[in-house]
Amino acid sequence: MTGHGRSRARPIRAGLEVSGAARGTNAVTLLTCYLFLLMAIPSSLVVGPFGAAGAPAGLFAAVLLCWYMLAWQHPLLPLDRGRQPVRVAGILFGCASVAAYVSANRSVMPALVENGADRGLIMLSGWLGVLLLAADGIDRPDRLTTLLRRVVTGATAMALLGIMEFFTGLSFAQYIVIPGLSVHSQVTGLLTVEGLARATATASQPLELAAVLAISLPLAIHQARFASEARRTRRWLQVALIAGAMPMTVSRSAILGLAVIAIVLLPTWPKRYRRRVCRALLAALVVTWLAEPSVLSGFGKLIGHSGADTSIASRTGAYSSAVPLIIKHPWFGQGFQTFFPQTYFFVDNQYLTSLIETGVAGTLSLVALFVTGWFVARSARRAVCDARTRDLLQCLAASVAAAAVSFSTFDALSFVIAPGLTFLVLGCVGAASRLAREQQQQSASYQKHLSNLSN
Repeated sequence: MTGHGRSRARPIRAGLEVSGAARGTNAVTLLTCYLFLLMAIPSSLVVGPFGAAGAPAGLFAAVLLCWYMLAWQHPLLPLDRGRQPVRVAGILFGCASVAAYVSANRSVMPALVENGADRGLIMLSGWLGVLLLAADGIDRPDRLTTLLRRVVTGATAMALLGIMEFFTGLSFAQYIVIPGLSVHSQVTGLLTVEGLARATATASQPLELAAVLAISLPLAIHQARFASEARRTRRWLQVALIAGAMPMTVSRSAILGLAVIAIVLLPTWPKRYRRRVCRALLAALVVTWLAEPSVLSGFGKLIGHSGADTSIASRTGAYSSAVPLIIKHPWFGQGFQTFFPQTYFFVDNQYLTSLIETGVAGTLSLVALFVTGWFVARSARRAVCDARTRDLLQCLAASVAAAAVSFSTFDALSFVIAPGLTFLVLGCVGAASRLAREQQQQSASYQKHLSNLSN
């Protein structure tokens, strides 16, 4: 890939005109198929022979990586080959994970651990395929807008399903049966906390659903703020459903995600918007109390008794239990996806899990991936003048921040939907930054041309 790093390919539109193979096969179409497989199919349904790595979305994403690598070698296929920090950060994360795999295979591993390491490579290839294709393959702002709108649509559907589960106490995902797919993990009834059913939708557990909704909420807010008059009500309804479903996961992670989004977005909004948000939050609390008073009391107990909560005690105890495993393989870990909580202990913190599985190198590369996504979005925002583009980049930064924080609340990379959406959003950050800078350069060139004509 590095052989073309400094040469810029002709624009994607030109590639589509020249190459018949590329016609009709744009990145957004492929990524939309991935989104549907990711959000519409319950995480428990897999292609049987692949086991935990057999999620249809993950297998399709691995195919996308193969397509990306082939397209990179063909000068006429639609990929941008210019400077892309998100691409570099993603590849470094992949290299660190592969290094952990190689390091783990220096000694004989039990069959279960070896299968886990192989499964990790399949999952890793899918995440990288999605990130790289989004960062380098989305060629126009309107196509990026279309993809992000579909992300919000999928999150809205999951939110609506979660709300129905919360009020009915039924797990609807267990009734979804797809020929050719088998259930990897037995689907049971909904989890409950303080007598409240925790929304799950098609995710594996409530924490994953909370993370997915937190990542999607800033994008929904952006689309609502800049929606046309005819679609404004629909867009704000999507915001209400996504934000309203987050507390129904009955998790501190949902509240933490909402707080992060507010901290990142509110300072960039005009004062009148901040006032509206405060009024909307007060109204939401009143409506929640009228509809289901036990929600507020349940959260009060969760927060007020956090010191005596068994989940908090389990997470804090995991730090001391993890030290011997980290010291044993400090630099590259014991192997990506080889730490099984059922065998060892529950961690509920992806960064600590990464220290165990991929060592210092893998953990730093994961943190660097989030940091790169944040700074790429923020630096691009400072470089452009268009209000809508600036807001989109700030909302993408908020999504990255929400994902980074949510990774500290559960073993995110052991799941399907949350990491898949995270890597997709990181790829969209790269695409949005590139497209915004290209538009800015074209505008500057046009202004310079007009100035020359007038002189």
